[in-house]
Amino acid sequence: MADDAIVIDTAPTPRCGVIWMHGLGADGSDFEPIVPHLGLPPTLGVRFMFPHAPVQPVTINGGMRMRAWYDIRTPDFTTREDAQGLAASAAALGGWIETFAADGIPSERVVVAGFSQGGAIALHGGLAHTQPLAGILALSTYLPLADTFERHAHASNRSTPIFMAHGTGDPVISIALAESSRSRLEQMGYAVDFRTYPMAHSVAPEEIRDIGLFLKHRLTPADSGA
Repeated sequence: MADDAIVIDTAPTPRCGVIWMHGLGADGSDFEPIVPHLGLPPTLGVRFMFPHAPVQPVTINGGMRMRAWYDIRTPDFTTREDAQGLAASAAALGGWIETFAADGIPSERVVVAGFSQGGAIALHGGLAHTQPLAGILALSTYLPLADTFERHAHASNRSTPIFMAHGTGDPVISIALAESSRSRLEQMGYAVDFRTYPMAHSVAPEEIRDIGLFLKHRLTPADSGA
């Protein structure tokens, strides 16, 4: 795991976990610095995993090789989507969730998170996972293969809370695409907490605070009294 991801344990024996996937061209170190800014209680004990996407050619970038969870073939993201690449990254996500379970962190104590391309995998792979998750964080992203997604989704995560966040001035993934993804998810019966922030294709301090609150709520055991 160490070669494919950055792993941070906030306590000697973590009881819950977050798998956080980066955006196109970045790597696992991109969101590693966010951990101390989330305001999570030190007693919670969280394993954060920041995996590195494989290096592959990306059509929209002239075939340049870079870290990517799947190929992007057109500027609108929704034409000629890379179903095979999406499936491969969703399978990888499932393997990481199983690795957490083998270390004593069951899927229902795991939040799947991602930014941009990583957020698309969090939605696509998280909602298709065959065991229930604690929640899904989808940041500055969209739902891939939206028209056929209902056939791909699994009943185990039909009631999993989804937190979507998007910048009102995002020039990369339009807020209109994010809103249509939210609408599609709601049409399928998912509970989506959709929030916007005055930012571009990035993260903002207020958003980080809200992410921390979501994680604390979803990962704190019901019997902890917190």
